Amino acid sequence: MQLITRDQWGAHPPKSPFTQISGTQGVKIHYEGTSVPSSLANPDQHGQCAARMRDLQASHQANEKEKYIDLAYSAVVCPHGAVFEGRGPGHLQAANGPGLNSQHYSVCAMVGDSGLTEPTAAQLGGLRDAIEWLRATGGAGVEIKGHRDGYATSCPGEPLYRWVQSGAPRPGGSSPAPAPVTPPPAASGAPAWPGRYLRNGSSGSDVRTWQQRMAQRGWAISADGAFGPQTERVVRAFQAEKHLQPVDGVIGPVTWAAAWTAPIT
Repeated sequence: MQLITRDQWGAHPPKSPFTQISGTQGVKIHYEGTSVPSSLANPDQHGQCAARMRDLQASHQANEKEKYIDLAYSAVVCPHGAVFEGRGPGHLQAANGPGLNSQHYSVCAMVGDSGLTEPTAAQLGGLRDAIEWLRATGGAGVEIKGHRDGYATSCPGEPLYRWVQSGAPRPGGSSPAPAPVTPPPAASGAPAWPGRYLRNGSSGSDVRTWQQRMAQRGWAISADGAFGPQTERVVRAFQAEKHLQPVDGVIGPVTWAAAWTAPIT
């Protein structure tokens, strides 16, 4: 992995301290969504990539609409495969959209909607490097998604999204199979984790089962099988009370199991 730190590419300090996080469900892939010169992919143009990072950071910090404190992404990967540190592991990023920024890290490829639109082989390898770096040092989960999977946008563009949908393989091979998510041992008689993350907008018997259990524990919650704002508030409050991380309002294996295993206080 060729990691280029913030100091090395000449980043300005953030406008205010980064918000710390302890992990995410995974990583979302982005593209710049503007014109990127095709010439940037030429081998002799790698020296221009640090300057492009400085320009990206400056444009984000000057964005009055979004009020970014820094470059929005966790990392950016250039066409030559180098991973430029953005907000980095363990820090809340700001690129995925309202209500979604705590759920995934973000990695942006230096490709756009015109000019350089196809990621290079080196860039795809760098994207895998960035994903594995965020997993190893930032607690990122196994999910690899496109920006559009959570927000109404064309990002990360068709070429990169096809790569994401194919499993985000390394060039010339395949990506390692994601490690299975193994929930903590459940209490006797507790139902097994359903194997899917439950969040605002989810519905069905799995949601109802968790709601019913929380109602039994004394929480004010309707067991209607619909995961709406009320259920999300209860999930967040329960996670905070039991010191579960992250406090994100999403029922994963740890939050699910804790409904049966955590002491009732």
